[in-house]
Amino acid sequence: MRLFGRFRSFAGSIRVVDLASFLSRFSGPVMTRRAVLKGAATTAALWPLAALAQGGGQAAEIETHGLSSFGELLYPPDFRYFAYVNPDAPKGGRLTMQIRSLTGNQNFDTFNTLNIFVLQGDGAAGMDMTFDSLMASSADEPSSMYGLLARAVRISADKLTYRFLLRPEARFHDGTPVTAADVAFSFNVLKERGHPIYQALLDKLVAAETEGEGTFVARFAPDRTRDLHLVVASMPIFSKAYWERENAEKIRTDAVQGL
Repeated sequence: MRLFGRFRSFAGSIRVVDLASFLSRFSGPVMTRRAVLKGAATTAALWPLAALAQGGGQAAEIETHGLSSFGELLYPPDFRYFAYVNPDAPKGGRLTMQIRSLTGNQNFDTFNTLNIFVLQGDGAAGMDMTFDSLMASSADEPSSMYGLLARAVRISADKLTYRFLLRPEARFHDGTPVTAADVAFSFNVLKERGHPIYQALLDKLVAAETEGEGTFVARFAPDRTRDLHLVVASMPIFSKAYWERENAEKIRTDAVQGL
């Protein structure tokens, strides 16, 4: 496995909220801490979205090295590693990871398949760790993701189109490059034939497309879910060539190609 580092959508027009009038909604005999926090959080969330909407259409598309649900990103575009990572740590050895949650058909107790992305079978817990995603979460800030297989993402003003720009150096375990076709294939196969959990998560993803070999385009429905862009950024990416040779829906006990 090769690692390169590790906005509720407001469709339509976005109003710039006047802070005084907004906070006045919470005025009364008692101004509670909950009311103050709620008002401040909502205003802070609307401010960057309103700014992003200026200009409209493709002209307002912005490019960013990461995504955040809460204000500005902690790390700049050119950061080399997370602050909690030791870049000079010894190489090799054995790493033990704690499995804190399950997805797909994974089972804590037993397994009869290494294909965890379909309904059939009891999947081996932890198999999702053998796949990389377009972006990766930071452990020292909430709801933030930075480019992993993708070096950056371009976001349309209406938050319904996300263009992920892939790293040319990204490779699968067998050394083949990760292309936009692989990414589009991954989302289409999960949405059409994946475990019902994945199908539900990607329900508002209306199109998974390519623009050349290096750009993957995700298009969302106007009634998209709040964090759909983060869901897409965190999904596993498969090798199209590998999975087209194999039956993507079958139980399998041989090693599944990851990154």
